[in-house]
This record gives sequence, C-alpha cells and structure tokens, in this order.
Amino acid sequence: QVQLVESGGGLVQDGGSLRLSCAASGSMLSIGTMGWYRQAPGKQRELVADITSGGTTNYADSVKGRFTISRDNAKNTVYLQMNSLKPEDTAVYYCNADYLSGRFRNLEVWGQGTLVTVSS
Repeated sequence: QVQLVESGGGLVQDGGSLRLSCAASGSMLSIGTMGWYRQAPGKQRELVADITSGGTTNYADSVKGRFTISRDNAKNTVYLQMNSLKPEDTAVYYCNADYLSGRFRNLEVWGQGTLVTVSS
C-alpha cells in the first residue's frame, strides 16, 4: 500500500512564502503524475498544480507566477513552493499521486492534508 506524507503547512502573513513537501512510500512499481489540490472552507477541492514524471507542469490560473511545483523522482517527493501568498490561498492542501501497483494496476492515492493559513 502506498502512502503520501505531507509537511510544510502553517500560518504565514499576506505576501509571505511557504514550501510544502509530499513524500510517497510503500510498494509500487512507478509513480506517474503528482499534484497538489486544495480545499477552502465551503468550497470544492480544486487542482493547484501537477507535474508528470517527465517534469511537465500544469497550474491553476490563480497561482500562475506565484507557485512552483517540482519533484525529486529519486526520493518520490513532490514540492510546492508558494510565494506572494494571499488570504484567498488559505485552505487545506492535499497531495495526490498516480502510481502503478505491484499488480500492474493504475491507482491513485491522497495525502492526509496540511493546513495553510494566510493572514491579512
């Protein structure tokens, strides 16, 4: 079973920066696309950014130019560098990954979430 463990959330002031990390562990043949989603109170979960195993990135319009997603394939870890944070970025941030199991099944796993709070 594959698990994702997130870290790096916290409280930051408007305009500040945070870096989120998410490490995958467990039995898997390979990891495909990894991404970050967020869910603010009363809102649906939305994609923030994702990155393929080859390094192709995709961002939500609301974070383009402020957030940067990257990954270390050797460590099965994905990062989200968040700069120029705004109060509207406040949410629980979830890591997500697609992976190939030992039985050659394409599966998806979610992290437990980490809270990011941006104060005005």
